[in-house]
Amino acid sequence: MSVAAYCIFCYRQIGTSGPATKTHLPWNDIKQFSTFDGEDHECALWLLLKRSQSEDKEVRLQAVQDLANNSHWHDYQYGTVAQTCDQRTAIGLARSKDIDLRFFLPPPPLPKIKNDYPIEDELRLLLVSLPQTGLDPCVQYFTSLALRESSQTLAAQRGGLWCFGGNGLPYCETLSKIPSETVELFCLQALVQHSKVSSHCDKIEAKGGLQLLQRIYQLRKDSAKIQRNIIRIIGNMALDERLHSSIVRAGWVSVLAEVMKSPHVIQSSHASRALANLDRDTVKEKYPDGVYVLHPQYRSSQPIRADILFVHGLLGAAFKTWRQQDIDRRLDKKASEGEEDYSQCWPKTWLASDCPALRIISVEYDTHLSDWKAKCPVEAHRKSIAYRSNELLDKLRAAGIGDRPLVWVSHSMGGLLVKKMLVDASKNPEMDKIVNNTRGIIFYSVPHHGSQLAEYSINARYLLFPSVEVKELSKDSPALKELNDDFLSFAKDKKFSVLSFAETLPTHIGSMIKLHVVPLESAKLGIGDLIPVDVNHLNICKPKKKDAFLYQRTLKFIQDVLAQEIGD
Repeated sequence: MSVAAYCIFCYRQIGTSGPATKTHLPWNDIKQFSTFDGEDHECALWLLLKRSQSEDKEVRLQAVQDLANNSHWHDYQYGTVAQTCDQRTAIGLARSKDIDLRFFLPPPPLPKIKNDYPIEDELRLLLVSLPQTGLDPCVQYFTSLALRESSQTLAAQRGGLWCFGGNGLPYCETLSKIPSETVELFCLQALVQHSKVSSHCDKIEAKGGLQLLQRIYQLRKDSAKIQRNIIRIIGNMALDERLHSSIVRAGWVSVLAEVMKSPHVIQSSHASRALANLDRDTVKEKYPDGVYVLHPQYRSSQPIRADILFVHGLLGAAFKTWRQQDIDRRLDKKASEGEEDYSQCWPKTWLASDCPALRIISVEYDTHLSDWKAKCPVEAHRKSIAYRSNELLDKLRAAGIGDRPLVWVSHSMGGLLVKKMLVDASKNPEMDKIVNNTRGIIFYSVPHHGSQLAEYSINARYLLFPSVEVKELSKDSPALKELNDDFLSFAKDKKFSVLSFAETLPTHIGSMIKLHVVPLESAKLGIGDLIPVDVNHLNICKPKKKDAFLYQRTLKFIQDVLAQEIGD
């Protein structure tokens, strides 16, 4: 029997019985003859495809890895894999680092739009088809705005001026200047809210929403914001395993695999979250809306020993808060020349490189200095630290926070939120693991005893209408004192390692206000080390470069408190 014939025989004999598959033709033997001629190499491909469907998980994962790592496939062989691999294999390939996109079929052809409706009308029809009663108030708010009267009617009522969104949302323009992209974006923001509700995800899928979103995604290649909102919706829908087949059939795996290669950290991280929620073969955790894994974003043989959790502050975000300090090209020509090394998110680049055994997670939640820009003014209580603590704890529990040793890294109000989450978790037996596995906490300019920002916002009402977040930061606030006392009472008992940084330079708030947002005395927690740094409030968490003191001291703290888990 020839080698190729023997391969075909093996392929036919290999069922999905697990270990027995290893006895026919080991992969090492395949590699020895796979480069001899096209026929034998073809056989290796089919064997790997068969192994990728094995009931034995170890065999299955190794086959996907071997498929992804082989750089000798021909174009038609990539096409063979794309057409014949199963859903689980396609997702595994998409989560493989440096994957060749030829492994994936392009999204299927989309049906023509009904009645030649414009995209924005299709989106509105989809929103109308979703449940409109018994809604969470924020979902209801977004939906009602997206389903407002047509732009023509509003323009007629307001003398040609259309303020899209109303209630102070900054979309006021003349009718002739309102792009359909703006309308689409607002409808998509409403769909993001609906996609957080499992039963609504079922409706979105049943009404052809996955195909409509695919169409918009392909048409709006020039709008990163629209594409990001769409992928956010897919990531939310992927939390429900019942919808995985529909998501794959609609062509989203190939799209997500491509976006994973984006040099923009926000785009790639949204795609990474969606694929992680789809990958039930290697990911046991689920990542709810606003929870992003910065590392590892691909399948890896590197064991994860501990978790690092980043929590931003007022007006912050999961990515931009943790970027490298912005370069002033006029003053630093040398830095400007090395701009390609600039880190959009130093936890994802620098920390992941220095500590590869860590899972690095960053969370995002909405914060606003002023209620004029609040995204859901009907639900002001949602912006309180207490509400956010409960909401984030539920999300972090789903993401497996507490299952490993944990270090928290926080900026500004994010540090108050970290303290509140730990206090709340200490009172809930179901959250015990989060407290017991906490090894250390880093606070970047956290106003443990309040901030002048609250007083300034009250005195300058024409600039800032104080929101719940700012009011909670009032200097010597009784609520802040109670939170600090509660936290210290058990933090000392748990012997948490704590490192605090404090700003020493003032920050410009708009064009008229200049202040120390968190003065040294407010950044003083009462335990751990406190280090003053000559930066302002915004830059206290943005190191100038990798060898800067801020980053190196942060890195040393993490390595010291996790020395037992991650070694040198």
